[in-house]
Amino acid sequence: MTQYRISEAAELLGVSDDTVRRWVDGGRLAADADATGRLAVDGTALAAFAVDQASTPTDPSSVGRSARNRFVGIVTAITLDTVMAQVELQCGPHRVVSLMSSEAVRELGLEVGSLSVAVIKATNVIVETPGRMP
Repeated sequence: MTQYRISEAAELLGVSDDTVRRWVDGGRLAADADATGRLAVDGTALAAFAVDQASTPTDPSSVGRSARNRFVGIVTAITLDTVMAQVELQCGPHRVVSLMSSEAVRELGLEVGSLSVAVIKATNVIVETPGRMP
């Protein structure tokens, strides 16, 4: 069973150690002493808590799509040439980069500061586990 110390849980959730301690003290997140006597959060409980706590801005588009990976964000950079463009978005804590035609950038009216939604439909997703080799 995977366990995370308070500092590790805080880093994964993007909050301070004190915030995680307040959640534990307030009963919002369960934690127990690990084998060394330090407070630790069960990995399964932390995963469920992370899903419950996740918040994203409301998707401003009203179009139905089959793609489930939709990230609302703000355009932070555009590198434009005559044919292609690189558009960077900050979607919560995630940086999303899209390559598209320069024509598409102009048609969408994209500029730094534009509210945008990155819609991702991937047939291949690679999952890695740090520090674990078969």
